[in-house]
Amino acid sequence: MFDLFKKTQSGVKKTRETWFGKIAGIFSRDSFGDEVWDELEELLVSADVGVETTDKMLARAKERVKADRLSELSQLRQALKEEMIAILRVPPSRPSPALTVTPRNPELAACCHSDPERTEGEESPWVILVVGVNGSGKTTSIAKLAHAFTSQGQRVILAAGDTFRAAAIEQLKHWGGKVGAEVIAHQAGGDPGAVAYDAVKAGYSRHAQAVIIDTAGRLHTKFNLMQELKKVKRVVAKHDASAPHQVLLVMDATTGQNGLTQARHFTEAVDVTDIFLAKLDGTARGGIVFAVCDQLQIPISYIGTGEKLEDMAPFDPEVFVNAIL
Repeated sequence: MFDLFKKTQSGVKKTRETWFGKIAGIFSRDSFGDEVWDELEELLVSADVGVETTDKMLARAKERVKADRLSELSQLRQALKEEMIAILRVPPSRPSPALTVTPRNPELAACCHSDPERTEGEESPWVILVVGVNGSGKTTSIAKLAHAFTSQGQRVILAAGDTFRAAAIEQLKHWGGKVGAEVIAHQAGGDPGAVAYDAVKAGYSRHAQAVIIDTAGRLHTKFNLMQELKKVKRVVAKHDASAPHQVLLVMDATTGQNGLTQARHFTEAVDVTDIFLAKLDGTARGGIVFAVCDQLQIPISYIGTGEKLEDMAPFDPEVFVNAIL
């Protein structure tokens, strides 16, 4: 379904042509000295990799150069690439559904447990709780994810858990109609936990493969709103003790290092398991990918590579590094 390299390369076009393009240019020289390390450091920090992650990455590359007695710039480039890939390889906390295989990934069913309300013959849908701040691209990312599932012939139910805004409910219904996913919604101002519960219950009874729960965009500093997210998560677990199986944080790549603070607060509140890095195509500072993986130790599962429904891809560290360099 996904041409990973093509989609990733398209998504990181701005990143590749700016900061990381300059990094690639360093390796076209005839030789290197200590000044190369200084230039690499400056460029990586400028690309939003962050000071701490940059120091770690270059220290490991230097160790490789010294231990293996590397003397060619091509060898330095390869050593740096391998260290970049290593930082991005964050092991998942649990298996997630494959978006390249249909029918449904059998591992997905094995990791989901039933509860007393489940009736004989019901499938265990993969329940994804989607969180994020206002303007992060959350609803659009949900639509892309739902489209990826339905394009494989899988049944998807969307939960309109952003009950604070009537427009948010209508927006999700619009996307649901476009991607062929049923939308469970209540009245604006209703209890988002009740919407989430009804959606999960419908996912079981209607043999859906995935239930994706939208939530109100909120500032990570608002205590009462973060407490509400915790409540939604608890309510979802009443129907399936193992749910939500994925707590997906949609992070706007253009926010740079500020996104790390947001992610930490959301993780403290609802144990974020994965990140959907949206709007990656809209920033030249794609180095935030490295900071996220290194500083948070939360895997990036998906990246947004454009504005169309098809413009997303599962995140692959090796493909990403090859695309930017």
